[in-house]
Amino acid sequence: MKKYLKIAGILLLITFIGIQFMPTEYNLSDKISENDISIVLNVPDEVQNILTTSCYDCHSNNTNYPWYNKIQPVSYFMEGHIKEGKEELNFNEFGSYSNRRKKSKFKSIISQIDDEEMPMFSYTIIHRDAILSEEDKETIKKWVTSELEKL
Repeated sequence: MKKYLKIAGILLLITFIGIQFMPTEYNLSDKISENDISIVLNVPDEVQNILTTSCYDCHSNNTNYPWYNKIQPVSYFMEGHIKEGKEELNFNEFGSYSNRRKKSKFKSIISQIDDEEMPMFSYTIIHRDAILSEEDKETIKKWVTSELEKL
């Protein structure tokens, strides 16, 4: 039995070392898109700061990667969340959305905040500064509601 555990441990170690050499796609852009929400809408600094801190890592074209992203399988996990987040809402491409889609995204932002689904718990475990205070939530919801009235 000890022999099989030793073999299994060695195989796991080899696998872990092997996957470290598997590349992942990084979400890095040094350009600010002309469709960025901060350019196409009048986003107050307070709201922009909240969005940048709590949302942009997964919902923009530029992620601020932490040191542990270099370790697999963490990198795969993050890559999947970022791709999914950008497909759902990309603040850097917000200006390219139709008015109907903008309304839908704004309503979704309010819903996600009310249901405490965003930012994701798995993200806020490490990124404590991304946790939205009640004041942050109200600030975003108030701004989003005012933008919805304009559409």
